Amino acid sequence: MVSSLGRSGFQTGAVALAVSLALVFTGCASSPSTPTAGSTIKIGILTTCGGPFATFEQESFSGAKFALVQNAGGKSQGAGPEDQVSGAAVAGHPIQISFGCSDASPDVALKEARRLIQDVGVDILLGPLSGDEGIAISNYAKQVPNKTFVNGTSGAQDTTLKVKAPNFFRFGGDGAQWMAGLGTYAYKTLKWRNVAILGEDYSYPWTQAAGFAAEFCPAGGHITKRIWVPLGTTDWSSSVAQLPRNIDGFLLLTGGTDTVAVEKSYVGLGGNLATHMLGGSVVLDPTSFTVGDALTGLTGATPVPQGSTDSAWTTYVQSLEAAYPANPKGSLAGSLFTALYYNGMNAIIQGLKATNGDLSGNEANFQKALAGLSLSTPNGTISLDSNRNAIITNYNVQIIKQPDGSLGFKVLNTLPNVNETFNGFFGPTSSVTRDQPTC
Repeated sequence: MVSSLGRSGFQTGAVALAVSLALVFTGCASSPSTPTAGSTIKIGILTTCGGPFATFEQESFSGAKFALVQNAGGKSQGAGPEDQVSGAAVAGHPIQISFGCSDASPDVALKEARRLIQDVGVDILLGPLSGDEGIAISNYAKQVPNKTFVNGTSGAQDTTLKVKAPNFFRFGGDGAQWMAGLGTYAYKTLKWRNVAILGEDYSYPWTQAAGFAAEFCPAGGHITKRIWVPLGTTDWSSSVAQLPRNIDGFLLLTGGTDTVAVEKSYVGLGGNLATHMLGGSVVLDPTSFTVGDALTGLTGATPVPQGSTDSAWTTYVQSLEAAYPANPKGSLAGSLFTALYYNGMNAIIQGLKATNGDLSGNEANFQKALAGLSLSTPNGTISLDSNRNAIITNYNVQIIKQPDGSLGFKVLNTLPNVNETFNGFFGPTSSVTRDQPTC
């Protein structure tokens, strides 16, 4: 059964309720001290189904559900974004999932989070997807300390570095961490000295710009212009035309349909994406491959090892594609949204296993278990810092032409142990805004 929301019928600020279906317990093994059947654990999954990032609905929901299939005994009921999973359980407790949909705006995300927590009654919320949404949800988390919040892919730095909700956990890191290595690559490998930034005007792209500046500026580079464009803009040609001519290249910090619009506009003006553009983490999402061969050679930074031949990554890719086939092939497996929602749900599963599914006492033991996890993931081993934000491995990757003629990725650099402070560059009093930090 599919939600009445509908991908084509989503309207900003008018989110229809997604259908919540109970998952049937089918005999998950349990320890001798655990009952063979326990109370149902309700998990809400919140992502964007409308707005400029609607294309990531399939990726994020599929990643979260795949974790239940792979590690909680679940069975996929279909490859659609809101198709259910049956039979998932942890420590004798059936798992019930409910879907929530936003449009990348904090108000809508907060409305959906409240619906899932207060009306549906979920015990745990996985999400949201976008930066400003994460700040809003982490502030809301402080109002409901008896519930647990696990971030999806929301990458604004302030979410964990400043808000610091004790019941909000982020296993994917923030957007600045996802840029590790790219500023150094621009300065040392490409020999860039003067760079412009073009991006969407909200907290996540600002955070990505800060991560780039944390390396590029101390090395001696200069950011000569920052062009920020409101979310919801459809015609990016005038913004592309504002890029200075006397720069070595520019950094693009967009996602979804915005990325495709910028890249097509730049190519249409005679620009070379491979030599004069670097991409933020979401720019590298496979959904941008509709731009075509002009993307070949484009380099960016990401928290997932797209194109890696490491066994942990290739096993994840093959298993995911078997459980959730997508067209084109690789469009789910190559996405950070799929991987990080998968990791978030796996963290929830591991935390529940560690506590035998016990959520009593305002979920205090479960939250303690989450904070202490060392999570083995397809993109590396992850642990949390004192703010419950991940210390991650980051990757610099490049879009390549594969032998079969399709586009794919290869890993150029691997950067382990990237923390949220960039070894002290950022702190609780540092400012990440549309203009800060400066060079």
